[in-house]
Amino acid sequence: MTTTTDNRFVVQAVHDLGTALWFGGSVMGIAGVNKSGSDLTTGIDKVRVASSAWSRFQPAQFGGIAATLITGLQLTRSNSQRLALQKGYGSVGALKAALTVAGAGATAYAAYSGAQIGRLAEQAAKNGALEVKDATLPSAGTPPEIKKWQARQRVTQAAVPALAGAVIVCNAWLVQSYRLGSTVKGLLGRILPD
Repeated sequence: MTTTTDNRFVVQAVHDLGTALWFGGSVMGIAGVNKSGSDLTTGIDKVRVASSAWSRFQPAQFGGIAATLITGLQLTRSNSQRLALQKGYGSVGALKAALTVAGAGATAYAAYSGAQIGRLAEQAAKNGALEVKDATLPSAGTPPEIKKWQARQRVTQAAVPALAGAVIVCNAWLVQSYRLGSTVKGLLGRILPD
């Protein structure tokens, strides 16, 4: 193995691990955390279990997003020549950045929706039994305001892994563009007319 002063691989690894944490945790939350409450009998416990789990995961999830954003900026800065010279690299990089920002926004809104569900569920439980299928699925007896926030959370929670997954796909394209054949093709695409 050759020693080099170019340590972009560390930045790339942190970027990839951050995005993987963000994506994988989101999928686990939708498939596992939200549904785990359906094993419980009382509605308020169904919401509390999911709220507690998401709250405990939130620092790690936002850490993954921060790692993705910060290292993405570092990778963009270190690849400024490639952005300018290689056809397609800049547009995919811009798409990846937009997807990352949109995914961070969706994650924040999903967390806000969950907080609203938790707050409203606690209020409803004080006034009697709360009915829900699980943290994000209402039942016939779920109060309308909670149903509204559950619907919002389902949509944004589904958007998060879709957006994080799209970031991973864009990143795979960008990394593959380092291959000699891709680099030459990208440079020729800039020089030669279509």
